[in-house]
Amino acid sequence: RVLVIGGGDGGVLREVIKHPQVKEAVLCDIDETVIRVSKKYLPGMSISYTDPRVAVHIGDGFDFLKNKKDYFDVIITDSSDPVGPAEKLYESHYYELMSGALRAGGIVSAQGECQWLDLPLIKSVTKFAREIFPVVKYAYTTIPPYTSGQIGFVLCAKDTSTNFKEPLRRVSSEEELKLFKYYNSEIHRASFALPNFTRKEIEDSTN
Repeated sequence: RVLVIGGGDGGVLREVIKHPQVKEAVLCDIDETVIRVSKKYLPGMSISYTDPRVAVHIGDGFDFLKNKKDYFDVIITDSSDPVGPAEKLYESHYYELMSGALRAGGIVSAQGECQWLDLPLIKSVTKFAREIFPVVKYAYTTIPPYTSGQIGFVLCAKDTSTNFKEPLRRVSSEEELKLFKYYNSEIHRASFALPNFTRKEIEDSTN
């Protein structure tokens, strides 16, 4: 069971349902307009809404999490920057709610901003996340439209044996080419290779 908070354009959801192991995928977004506009103008992303495993909840992610205990295996937060209403998604209470909504062994992937511009925020988030989850890692990828061309992920796990750096399931190089435009196992591992200035700031805040 996978929960996506935000991400009304359907892009994250599209990637989630590529995995046959996913039996239920729930998207919770506070703005129905994003979903409606995406279905009209971004069919390549919003195609995910046609999958029978997908359910949509329009509302606040905080309220939704409060009513889901020990339910999801994966929670993905595809949020905007920490300004205005989205600011609370970068606070400890939100991570506590996600932890409560996860089943044993569950994992979180949350928007982690950019290490070139937001390192104090990243340090703060990884520090309090470590007090909630036994495993916390920071990774990043290249996203050309974002400021400085990077975006990060704060990854948290309830199971102490979780190794985010290594792909849990492996497919052949041929299958990777069929399934993904960007992702492959080498990029997966490399996304955790942080520059020294980032490591110095957050190494004491992550496992």
